[in-house]
Parts: sequence; C-alpha cells; structure tokens
Amino acid sequence: MFRGVFGIAANVMFAIVLMSSCSSEYIVSSPNERIQVTFKTNEGTLFYIIKKDGSVIVDNSKLGFEIQGQPKLGSYFVVTDVDEYTFDKTWLQPWGEEKNIRNHYNCLTLTLQESAEPERVLKIVFKVYDDGVGFRYEFPEQPNLKDFVVTEELTEFNLSADPLVWWIPAYGDEIDSEFLFRNNLLSDLTEKAHTPLTMEWGDTLFTSIHEAALLDYPAMTLASSGKSLRADLVPYASGIKAKLSTPFKTPWRTIQIADKPADLITSHLILNLNDPNKLGDQPWIKPGKYNGVWWGMHIKKYTWEHGPHHGASTENVKKYIDFASKNKIGGVLVEGWNEGWDGDWSSGKFNFTKPYPDFNIDTLTLYASAKGVSLIGHHETGGNIDNYENQLEDAFEFYQKRGIHTVKTGYVSRRPNGDRWQQGQQMVRHYQHVVDVAVAHEIMLDIHEPVKDTGLRRTYPNLMTREGARGMEYEAWSQGNPPGHTEVLPFTRCLAGPLDYTPGIFDLLIRSRPENKVHTTLAKQLALYVTIYSPLQMVADLPENYEGQPAFNFIRDVPTDWEHTRVLNAKIGNYLTIVRKDRNSDDWYLGSTTDEKGRTLTIKLDFLLPQRKYEAQIYADGEDADVETNPLAINIKQKNVTSDEFLELKLAPGGGQAIRFHLLD
Repeated sequence: MFRGVFGIAANVMFAIVLMSSCSSEYIVSSPNERIQVTFKTNEGTLFYIIKKDGSVIVDNSKLGFEIQGQPKLGSYFVVTDVDEYTFDKTWLQPWGEEKNIRNHYNCLTLTLQESAEPERVLKIVFKVYDDGVGFRYEFPEQPNLKDFVVTEELTEFNLSADPLVWWIPAYGDEIDSEFLFRNNLLSDLTEKAHTPLTMEWGDTLFTSIHEAALLDYPAMTLASSGKSLRADLVPYASGIKAKLSTPFKTPWRTIQIADKPADLITSHLILNLNDPNKLGDQPWIKPGKYNGVWWGMHIKKYTWEHGPHHGASTENVKKYIDFASKNKIGGVLVEGWNEGWDGDWSSGKFNFTKPYPDFNIDTLTLYASAKGVSLIGHHETGGNIDNYENQLEDAFEFYQKRGIHTVKTGYVSRRPNGDRWQQGQQMVRHYQHVVDVAVAHEIMLDIHEPVKDTGLRRTYPNLMTREGARGMEYEAWSQGNPPGHTEVLPFTRCLAGPLDYTPGIFDLLIRSRPENKVHTTLAKQLALYVTIYSPLQMVADLPENYEGQPAFNFIRDVPTDWEHTRVLNAKIGNYLTIVRKDRNSDDWYLGSTTDEKGRTLTIKLDFLLPQRKYEAQIYADGEDADVETNPLAINIKQKNVTSDEFLELKLAPGGGQAIRFHLLD
C-alpha cells in the first residue's frame, strides 16, 4: 500500500522484487533518490543494503536477535505485509541550533513471520532521508512472544570499504565517554567503540553510525571485525542485554550520510527520528548562560566538601550572583552545597535536601531573584543510584518550592551501584525516570556522566544538555586536551546532541597551577561558544579573571538559542567555521577554530541580509598568538561589512576567531 502524507506528492521510489519462492527484495529510496535501502530475505534470513548514488556503502548485513531459551529470531522469515509511504512536514524546535526543521522521508515497514514454530512476528521499519537512514525493530503483541530476554542483537553494518574512523572505547578504564578520540582505519579497530562513530571515505563521502530514541533498552556500542561492525548492546552484570515485553519498539539504528563533513553537523536525522514534543510550550524551559563555583573547585581554589575553602558558602555564591547580574548571565550553578561531600564522596551518600551550615539556600534564592538571576541546583550521585532514587521526589520538590528550574546532575562512577555499566538498560531506565520526575517539578536538566544523547530533547525539551565527553575540566588537572580535540567533537560526540563543554577560560596559564594549562588561545575560547553547541553555556572561569577584559564582551553578547546554523568550512580534527543566527535578533555570530596548526581561512558573508550593513565585531588571535608561547594575545577590532564581501580569518596555532555581526539601523 502507498499513501501520501499531508497531501505530498509521491516523488518516491518503492519497489518489490520477487526473486524466488525463498527470496524477495524490497527497495525504498530517499526523497532525492540519492540514497537507497534494499531489504531482502534469502532462505528466510534477513539482510539489508544501503547505496548512495548507486554505490554500495553498507553491503549485505544481517538483522535479528538471539533470545534466551528460544530459537534465534532472524531466520525462517517470510514477509506477510508491506506498508510504504512518504512524509514531509516542518516542525518548530522550542530551542536549538535551527528553529524550523523539515522532517522529510520515505518509509518502508515490513511485517515478517517465522515459517516454522514458534511462528513469531517481527516488524522492521526503514525511514530513508536525504541525509541518511534510520531503521528499527518492532515486536507486536503476540501469543508466542510476551516477556523475553535478549542475549544479542544481530544487527550488522558490513561496510563496502575500509574508511578512516573517529572513535572512543566503550569499556575503557576512565569514566564512561571521557576519552580523547582516536583515528585509524576501520580494519585496525580492535576495541568496542561508542557511537557516534564517524567515518571518512575519502573527500566525498562521510558517514556516522549512531542511534535515536534510546528508551528502555541498552545503548548500542559497535564491535568490529575487518570492515564489518555489529551491534554490541551494553550488558547487565549477568551478561544478558535486555529484558523486554511485547509490544516493544527498539531505538532507531542510524547512519548519517554526507558529501562533506559540514553536512554531518547540520543533519537533523537523529532529532527527526524522535517523537514530537510531549510537553508543549513551557515558560520554565529557557536556554541561557550560567556561571558558578565549578572551575574554582577544579583548580583547587575552592573545595566541594565543607571546610575553610568551601566554594558553596552563602557569601561566596553572592559574589557569583552579583557578577551574573552585572553581565547578563541568567544562572548561577552551585556545587558542593549539600551534605555528603566530606570524606569518600564517591560512595554517593549524599543528602539532597540538607544544605551545609554555611549555605543558606533560601537567602540565596531571594537574593538572586532580586537581581534577575536564578540559582541552578546540583545533584551529584557518586553513582549510588538507589540513594538518589530514594530521595528523587523530595530532591526535586525541594528545588521547585524555591523557584529553581534547572538542575545539573552527576554520576561520577565507572560502575553505578557497583555493578552497572553507565549505558546499560538499567541506567537508561534510571535517566528517563529522572527526566520524568524533573518534568513533574518543572525542572530542566544538564546531565554529566550521562547515558549518551539520542535526540530525546525533541520529545522532552527540558532535557537541555549533557556532558558525555572529555571536557574543559581535564585542562585543570591532567595533561589537558590537545588543540585538535575541539575540532573532533563537533563531528563525533556533538552529532548526538548538545554538549556542556564549559568554555570561557581566560586564565589559560592557570596561575594557581603552573603545571597545568588550557590548550587554546583566548580567541578560541570565545569561538567555542559558537562551534560547540549547548542551549546552556557556562561562563566557566572565576569572575575576577573576566574583570577589565575587553574580550569578555563577546561572552556577554553571544546567545545560546539560534534560528539558523551554517558550516562554512570544515575538516575533521583540523579546523571548523560555523555561523549561527540569533533567534531573537538579526545578528549572526561566527566561531572558527583550528588544531595545533595555524591557518588562514576565507569565508563569504552571503549568510547576512542582502543590501544591509553590519558591524563586524572581531575577536581575533593576536599577530604573535600561539597556543604554546603566547595564548593570551588577542586583537579586537570593528569594521562594517555587507553580504557580498569576503573575510579572511587568520587563526594562530591552537587558535580561533569569534565575530559578532551586528545589524546596523
């Protein structure tokens, strides 16, 4: 059956090819017909193939499951029903990188039934977009499959070549996801890898494998063998992968497909595969900037635990509120305010409603409100999930009563509750439970040490941002992040969703810790507010480090909510230039960054309104700036520009450039 949705014409290719009594093929193409998916059964076994412009990207790849105590679910299948349609509708993001997003795809749904006992039924759904493919499994309610345990998902991604891959390990020795990215041929990938896993196939093809709408199911990692990848679900301690009951729908397995790396960044495949907004328009959901005592803890100026250098004291937090109010910063994050940080806080025995004696939350909420600022709450669990869930309702009610609408959560533990992997089904369920309770108490979330992002912010727009990457704090107490790290993240981790990277460090040499330093120039710190997207952006450094700094004007001005995003030039791990239009004005903001090599990049200003004049407020690396020898050198200037001009961006080694294009009356 074919049906058009919202009156859209059927500009779509669907085909059914009967090969023999034991084989058949079903083909669905993208709206522009450049991407094609073929599903086929061969002797009852399930396969799929993906092509772009007629060339195979994913070759014959199996589908199915192994189920505890039952025959493998992936053989002896026949197709009993086929449903095909096209969909084209534009939806509004309440906040995000792009205000209006077009959701345009062709869909093929196949209903399959085993030709032998126990005659179980499985559906496979393919949605094919111009920017990639999503597919998932559906288990209908049925008498022969009710409650069951998945021991393996058999999904394969058999690639037709041996591309370069950008990846991090799924089961490393550090906190989950907080690794530097590695780059090697797929055939040299010897460890299980997290997604998104991004691949370069030369200069004209770029792909990334990830997943969308991860709910009540373990996260998918990828195991490799030669040029083949297969789904490897994060297990329970017992080794099983998932406990399911019919009816059930798995997350979408996604393959973003692009002609150039810039197109990966502007793809909306992951968001489009999630369900629409369930919360409606909520006035308490607001993007913005925040500061806080966090960086002071990492450089050892303050402590999380109670004592003479306690960061979360009433008097100290008032200073941060004053600074925020003076500089158009909407929130102040306070970590270490509650009992439980003394001693071995990693054991996770926190009390989420009992402040330390030197922290008067009622005084501070009133003080902040009078100055047009809101406190941001903090819940560090230490990975003790039972302790947190036992207090969850009371903890969020504690904040809601005081008008606090944003909470940062943390899970500093390699194995939550001592035996769970961060991305397993139990933790996926836990994180979603926290989202649901937060909604009930009108609270936005910034999740650190999270389950990976899979686009659920579309469905739950209070799910603002998360960590899930090696962030700025590593600069304070380790060898730091190499200059090219922030030129990898937008093409890998950030394809999943917003990243709370916490930029804005001005004391790059960290005077109190001379053995450490931040591996960027000052101008690059400004540019990161544009190149690494988050609806909640931290103004991370100490307030005193911003005083008297003209460069701070860019942080004061830059918004966190955008109407349009364009990538002007990009090479994974090397350089990136992004421009974004403010959702609430006609101003555009540019961020351009580079790795350890200095570069000169030329951009055209055709994104600006034609026949209008803008003031370009330019924050560029100084003439002698260098990430190693002179990171603080910055050149700030203004010039008037129009849309038919070009600009030359000179980036120092490890440097960057930030520009505000302010529309003149």
